[in-house]
Amino acid sequence: MENHNNVTEFIFMGLWKNRHIELLLFFFFLLCYLAVLMGNCIILLTITCSHLIEQPMYYFLCHLSLMDVTYTSTVVPRLIRDLAAARKNISYGECMTQLFTLHLLAGVEIFILVCMALDRYVAIVKPLHYMVIMNQKRCHMLIALAWLLGFWHSIALLLMVLSLPFCGPNLINHYFCDVKPLLKLVCQDTHVVSILVIANSGMVVVAIFLFLVASYILILYNLRTRSSAGRRKALSTCSSHIMVVVLCFVPCIYIYVLPAGSENKDKEVSVFYTVIAPMLNPLIYTLRNTEMKLAMRKVWSRFSHSELQ
Repeated sequence: MENHNNVTEFIFMGLWKNRHIELLLFFFFLLCYLAVLMGNCIILLTITCSHLIEQPMYYFLCHLSLMDVTYTSTVVPRLIRDLAAARKNISYGECMTQLFTLHLLAGVEIFILVCMALDRYVAIVKPLHYMVIMNQKRCHMLIALAWLLGFWHSIALLLMVLSLPFCGPNLINHYFCDVKPLLKLVCQDTHVVSILVIANSGMVVVAIFLFLVASYILILYNLRTRSSAGRRKALSTCSSHIMVVVLCFVPCIYIYVLPAGSENKDKEVSVFYTVIAPMLNPLIYTLRNTEMKLAMRKVWSRFSHSELQ
């Protein structure tokens, strides 16, 4: 690789070039990251320390929260550091590691959202067979499949980027290493590679988004036969899932469907799925879920009681 790659490090241009705005953003993103950690850790603690872990929906939610924490941790701590630093540099190896890890965890999260949609579909359309279809073994298999598909997606992107020549320009117009801003620094024609990226990321995201939309339309259609109380409970759960899907997929579709050369707001839009969505997910899933709120109270009171003793 040394014979066609002269770049040993990349330098991020960051979100804004204004130093005063960057200092304000430093505190904003620090608070956001703390909120992501606190919110998702509360969900993880509540589910794992209560009976909710036995239910497929909360089992998948537990894994989703874990992905939010790890996924955000691959981007935001470095972003916070760079906002306070004079030079926003990253080595070639670290950049490739961040690219791989980011797409691996994002891929796993996307497939977990598919698992959650499948779980709600079975619960509403086939309620009598729910515990048989969504048994513990099948839930474990679905999570393992999500990791396998996420790995396949990220390793394909990484191998593609590793084969590209970087001969000189090393300024990345972004705040993390992603495939599209890296393509702009490649010293060869990237037309074919851009198409492969759109096929690997863009079309896959669009296909999964359409699948999720179709599944929730089927769920809502099948709710007609339920009682009004059953409809309200199912709608509350499904509306939370739909909100998370929209927050995650709409920015991803905008970024990965458009070609790399086009002038767009990639780095600004990517803030939504790297910071805002992981921060809002715990609020969406807890504030609209009575079962989660009750479990949180029980776990909190159990911890308080044990501390008093």
